[in-house]
Amino acid sequence: MPPFQKLAARFADPVTPANFPQRVLRWRNQRWAQAVGLGELSAPDWLEHFARFRPLPGNLPQPLAMRYHGHQFGTYNPDLGDGRGFLFAQLRDPAGRLLDLGTKGSGRTPWSRNGDGRLTLKGGVREILAASYLEALGVNTSKAFSLVETGEALQRGDEPSPTRSSVLVRLSHSHVRFGTFQRSAWLEDRDAMAELVDYCVAEFHPAADHPEMADKTCALLQQIALATGRMIGQWMAAGFVHGVMNTDNFNITGETFDFGPWRFLPQSDPNFTAAYFDQNGLYRFGRQPLQGGWALQQLASAMLLLAEAEDLARALAPYEAAYRDSFAAHTHALLGLASGGDHARDLGFLQVFYAWMTDSGASWPQTFFDWFGGAASADRAAASPQAALYAEARFEPVRAALLDRAPVRPERLAEPYFQAPLPVSLVIEEVEALWDPIAEHDDWSRFDAKMAHIEAARRALA
Repeated sequence: MPPFQKLAARFADPVTPANFPQRVLRWRNQRWAQAVGLGELSAPDWLEHFARFRPLPGNLPQPLAMRYHGHQFGTYNPDLGDGRGFLFAQLRDPAGRLLDLGTKGSGRTPWSRNGDGRLTLKGGVREILAASYLEALGVNTSKAFSLVETGEALQRGDEPSPTRSSVLVRLSHSHVRFGTFQRSAWLEDRDAMAELVDYCVAEFHPAADHPEMADKTCALLQQIALATGRMIGQWMAAGFVHGVMNTDNFNITGETFDFGPWRFLPQSDPNFTAAYFDQNGLYRFGRQPLQGGWALQQLASAMLLLAEAEDLARALAPYEAAYRDSFAAHTHALLGLASGGDHARDLGFLQVFYAWMTDSGASWPQTFFDWFGGAASADRAAASPQAALYAEARFEPVRAALLDRAPVRPERLAEPYFQAPLPVSLVIEEVEALWDPIAEHDDWSRFDAKMAHIEAARRALA
């Protein structure tokens, strides 16, 4: 029995998938399909499981729409849940790690409210791009597993309508959200909360179940805080702006999750805001670390049902250090450089590097690409489209810091990815440019080329 099935009565509702008029496979993540034992599925069987949602053998007999609450732009909303998705199956990878297959756009559920339970094809394409690029950059993220076009005409206020429809399947370590805990707290259901804690510790954070840990709930919160801090540190180094950091869009394994109006920075700008409806910039780029901490505080508040406030506060304390360490480590990793050797030296490097990035208006992806490997890429940087920026006097402290760090596996520079003058990039203009031929002519060549470029980056940066 899949582990979540034991919790289903308290935390989910069985649902029936939509019966789509058309099923055209647009994306199949064969690499991850192989990793979870589904790589040998035939094309017809793939559509049976990931478009008609016939259960996988020995797995959930019926999809489960999960129940949760959440803070949305700071306001608590108890009227939430999987409104256009469900948990379809749970699998184990070769290491025994539990993985969830969940959906987006699979039809109406008891939590759809006034929605149609559908996903636009453009929304599915955008999630494939973002998840694949984040994975290539080494960011902890859910994976786009399958995308099927479903033949319906959808009306949307933020896309030219009618627009094409799709159903996405994503692979995640967990679909349990901060809002899942918030719902149990709202209902004052101690038994449900205790059951949820036991499940999350057993399947996702076994380090929280240790004889030295006095309180399992607080130990779990600490593990979630560490995972969340690491994720947001990776976001900041990758120049990623999630867009909608509501508490129902955080999961307990620290994976980038529930993509919406995401953006990647073209240049460094702490005030860059991804969502057009985020008019006050609550979830702007520079505020993401603070917002991650705030979301964790709401999770801790929910856990007051089982633990003491002082103990929960102590469990949250490691978040800031986890974020800072992750930001420093991932900046170095994306530059292909070894750390400076101590915290103060790394902090000084980050201040010099990112201050120059903001002040100069340099391209975020181009700069990381040009200086990958530091001294090993000095000649490459001199031939860069933005070489003039590197020749300015204000870059000299950055150059000195880059050259002062040892390259890590500089042989990666021999990869084909680094032989071209331009890096892979997903700024919004590029995303729109590859979508237009799909919308107008069903021409997927630009999308295919972008995905090939992302895969080249993944191989080079691995």
